[in-house]
Amino acid sequence: MLFALCSSAVPGKRKQYHTPCKHLVLFFHDIIYNGNNAANATSAIVGAPEGANLTILANQFHFGNIVVFDDPITLDNNLHSKPVGRAQGFYIYNTKNTYTSWLGFTFVLNNTDHDGTITFAGADPIMQKTRDISVTGGTGDFFMHRGIATIMTDAFEGEVYFRLRVDIKFYECW
Repeated sequence: MLFALCSSAVPGKRKQYHTPCKHLVLFFHDIIYNGNNAANATSAIVGAPEGANLTILANQFHFGNIVVFDDPITLDNNLHSKPVGRAQGFYIYNTKNTYTSWLGFTFVLNNTDHDGTITFAGADPIMQKTRDISVTGGTGDFFMHRGIATIMTDAFEGEVYFRLRVDIKFYECW
């Protein structure tokens, strides 16, 4: 009886929710080089399964493709809006049974509102509506910032163009 009374008096662990110290929403626009769009392309396949064409993504869930990109970042979802920076990095299609990639990239921001970089890394299970990846650091206005970025495919046109909405919540700001 005494044990039951003592154990019920100990408060249970409560999940602690933190408030972000900074919040941004940005969009980046990826146009994959397909052999016919060199003037507009912002990304290119640089690695593919043996014998594959570097202008067409591999058939089976794009497994084995490595894509590098230098994409415009905008404040809204319009590709033709004034860019506020560039998204620079790569993604690797790394699963044979569904569309999944691994992302490693940096937002290089250079406008009147923000000057600096934000670095991201993580798995991207593309078929999920929203996905979280890690914000691993930054420079300039984002020096030593860490947090979570929730990404969502905002639009896509076949296998040539896609737009990601990136909702960035920083939980460590210096």
